[in-house]
Amino acid sequence: MSTPLAPTKNDLYAYTLRQADNSMVLCQRLCQWAARGPELEEDIGLTNIGLDLIGQARSLYQYSASLFDRPVDENDLAFLRDPHEWSNLLLVEQPNGDFADTIARQYCYDAWHLPFLEQLTASNDTTLAAIAAKSVKEARYHVRHSSMWVKRLGDGTEVSHRRMQDAITAVWPFIAEMFIADELDQRMLEIDVGVDLRALQSAWESQVSALLANATLSKPIDVKAIVGGRQGQHTEHLDDLLLEMQALPRSMPNHQW
Repeated sequence: MSTPLAPTKNDLYAYTLRQADNSMVLCQRLCQWAARGPELEEDIGLTNIGLDLIGQARSLYQYSASLFDRPVDENDLAFLRDPHEWSNLLLVEQPNGDFADTIARQYCYDAWHLPFLEQLTASNDTTLAAIAAKSVKEARYHVRHSSMWVKRLGDGTEVSHRRMQDAITAVWPFIAEMFIADELDQRMLEIDVGVDLRALQSAWESQVSALLANATLSKPIDVKAIVGGRQGQHTEHLDDLLLEMQALPRSMPNHQW
């Protein structure tokens, strides 16, 4: 039996960092709902999902930092990089808007993130596989939570239906990026370390289409895709988020989380 090919240190670092950035940015968005949720239980629920995501981000940042030949830690990666150095999906950096906007963003991401993690558990990289295996349990709850709210709002009142439909339409341009494999994705897939993004699309579309129909919502059509996040080309919303998130660490360097 041949020995599996190993990724270069730079490729493994970049690939791991992408997943960490997704979780970190979305965590920050959800935690902005603290004390602002539509009801107490949901206030706590969104914050708890954010805590799950920051736990995932920390594990991934710690692994990324360990791949450096010079001293770097999770704080450097989370708090001392400029916007163009971040490689998260554009979807997760979109502003919270109203509750329907947050739920639309969350569900579209959750429905992608769970199968992504499930596939990553089979990675030849044992550390990535272990992080994914632990995260899958949390991701299953996340998708149940967000899908419940899509159904509840879409098939609710006239106002909630309209807002949920508008929210789905608003996030749709950012969906295509989740399934576009670039050269890094392809290299990691070829050595059985990464995830086959294209293979996720059919199941995602089937699941999401079924939920939208059940929630009496229409799937947007003929939408022009907006991409570039994984290449460091972000919206202005990430600038604003990082300015807030990084203010204290940058003003008080060398402090720990």
